[in-house]
Amino acid sequence: MGKIGVAVIVSSWVLAVSILLNHIVPQPYMDEIFHIPQAQQYCKGNLRSWDPMITTPPGLYIVSLAYVASLFPGLFSIKVDASFSEACSSSILRSTNGVLAVFCSILVYNILTHLRPSLNDRKVTLRTVVLALYPLHWFFTFLYYTDVASLTAVLASYLMSLKKKHFFSSLVGALAVLIRQTNIIWIFFIACTGVLDYILDQQKDSANLTDSSQSQDFFHEVCEISSRLWQFKWELIASFWPYLIIIAAFIIFVFWNGSIVLGAKEAHTVSPHFAQLMYFSLVSVLFMTPVHFTIGQAAALAQSFCKKNKLVIFFQLCTALTVGFLSVHFFSIAHPYLVADNRHYTFYLWRKVIKSHWSMKYLLVPLYVYSWMSIFKILAKSRRKTWVLAYFLATAATLIPAPLIEFRYYTIPFFFLILHAHVDDDRSWLLMGILYVATNTFIMYMFLFRPFSWAHGAGVQRFIW
Repeated sequence: MGKIGVAVIVSSWVLAVSILLNHIVPQPYMDEIFHIPQAQQYCKGNLRSWDPMITTPPGLYIVSLAYVASLFPGLFSIKVDASFSEACSSSILRSTNGVLAVFCSILVYNILTHLRPSLNDRKVTLRTVVLALYPLHWFFTFLYYTDVASLTAVLASYLMSLKKKHFFSSLVGALAVLIRQTNIIWIFFIACTGVLDYILDQQKDSANLTDSSQSQDFFHEVCEISSRLWQFKWELIASFWPYLIIIAAFIIFVFWNGSIVLGAKEAHTVSPHFAQLMYFSLVSVLFMTPVHFTIGQAAALAQSFCKKNKLVIFFQLCTALTVGFLSVHFFSIAHPYLVADNRHYTFYLWRKVIKSHWSMKYLLVPLYVYSWMSIFKILAKSRRKTWVLAYFLATAATLIPAPLIEFRYYTIPFFFLILHAHVDDDRSWLLMGILYVATNTFIMYMFLFRPFSWAHGAGVQRFIW
């Protein structure tokens, strides 16, 4: 079917669900009450206007301005007395993410084709459509949040980096940071993976690094790459200097702003939320259940342990479990928003699962450890150990400082995980697709058709991720 087929499939559900959602929920909801009025101010030309409750930069509003401008001639022909600002209605602004979701699916298709050139068109199409259904991405396609635009910009930057177009990759990366500032970590990750690829490209004629990178131990791999970094330092600077400018500009911004976030700084202070890494691992493997929670995967992990020194394995397991227990005991944060807002599913997971008994958060630690081990195992099949380390550090740098448990923060690291997890079994992808459709159906049904009210009023409330 190809990219056109993917675009048609994704467009069909984006259009259908968007019409339904805008009919039932025409007014801004949840975070939209900040984002939509802010975007409408930009549509009126009030570029100096800013809501102090908004934490992210204005990248999404800039993208929306360009999008509405492209639509405006057509809208004007339909409604002669329309003005540009009037064209920025809630439904039109929401449709920004709908269009970006289609574009994002094409990016995923191209990335998969680049990473897995041996896959035929049917297999790439199946994987792309399933990933477009990923619940934490799919749901926010229909609301005016920054998540879809953020993912799209990061993946566009990554695709251009894979194609060695680093200048354009950095430009799109700058836009990604303007949409959500934590994307600076993923742009740095993209630059790091680009450097690793560059080093390998320079060593194609030498079996020293390329042929043994998967089998050599971690220490030797790091040492060899470090030596190559020094050897090609000037070539690397010449190729990757645009990323350095973005990173430097971001550091200057943080010092000038006094914080990473723009608004509501007191509610989004950087916190050592190490338990967030535990939650991410479990959520991610649950959304890849047909891959991680199978007898085959458990057997593969056990077999890999048997090949190693028993004392080393015992030490590694004890260390992982100890880190897990310390993380949930000392660095498990109950943000005021989490415990007070019953519109989020995390509110119920926190109260009914993690806080159901004092021991529950400790009983989940072995599951967290298994989840990370399974993730490392599946990534190590296709990526170098240094790549896996870079991915883990980028994920940690993104999630640990965030005091609030928001599953949508997991979207970008999840996509990098699943795009590089070489799952060749079509049955697993079909089962994941069924899981995603079932989840999406339930979440959207609850959002649209099961509203509720608070005792003190405040209008109709709805369940949301």
